[in-house]
Amino acid sequence: MKPGRLKTKIFLDSGDPQETREALRLLRFLDGQTTNPSLISRNPETAGKKFTKAELLEFYKGVVQEISRLIPRGSVSIEVYADKGTSAQDMLKQGREMFSWIPNAHIKFPTTKEGLRAAHQAIQGGIRVNMTLVFSQQQAAAVYAATKGARRGDVFVSPFVGRLDERGENGMSLIENILKMYKTGDGHVEVLTASVRSVNHLLAAIHLRSSIVTCPLRILREWTEKGLETPSDDFAYCAETLKRIPYEEIDLRGDWPAFDISHPLTDIGLEQFSADWKSLYV
Repeated sequence: MKPGRLKTKIFLDSGDPQETREALRLLRFLDGQTTNPSLISRNPETAGKKFTKAELLEFYKGVVQEISRLIPRGSVSIEVYADKGTSAQDMLKQGREMFSWIPNAHIKFPTTKEGLRAAHQAIQGGIRVNMTLVFSQQQAAAVYAATKGARRGDVFVSPFVGRLDERGENGMSLIENILKMYKTGDGHVEVLTASVRSVNHLLAAIHLRSSIVTCPLRILREWTEKGLETPSDDFAYCAETLKRIPYEEIDLRGDWPAFDISHPLTDIGLEQFSADWKSLYV
């Protein structure tokens, strides 16, 4: 049963419907699920197998359709294939097809120039989006600007806290900064805390009132063992030696191409997702 104090939505980060079932058994609720090419490549049913591009897409479709049936009232994020050379039109074409797979889809586009262009057009076409591989406040501002006019619930922005931590930066401070910045806007973008590595990350996201947090099954299992605890008002996140990311004063009224969206971790993440997807090809 969902804790009464809990306002943040809890998503599972997984490409395996069996883990969806396990999360539902553990929590007795689940607000949604995020998938990506790397998670699909780790699905047990892909072990030792190779697919044509068409077969792999069909496999992905089957996975998200099964997940959708398990959590019909939740959101299921489906990620387009993209590398550095993928155009906005190609991403949009994939996104339109994937959005038709299930009634509760959010389409994941990378927060790159082409990904933002695709998202801008997707929103105008009534497609819900989840902008992924976010590592800076400038990128989050560009997501806000590119999706102006969207309804609340139609746009997620996914900052990756764990990957920032791994290079010595306090990823949770980025969540705090984006939430603070978005308070000056119209509220149409929801912050989805991603790349969660610990229950401490989960509790910090809840404390900061992140709209959503997505976690691997092992984190949800550990949280269940702790009785689905929610942070008290005086909760203090322990960042240890991680360097805090400073807040930037950013005017959200700007056009999205004006923001500096470059970030090395976005490039690395794009390469990793692409490599994991291609590893399944015949």
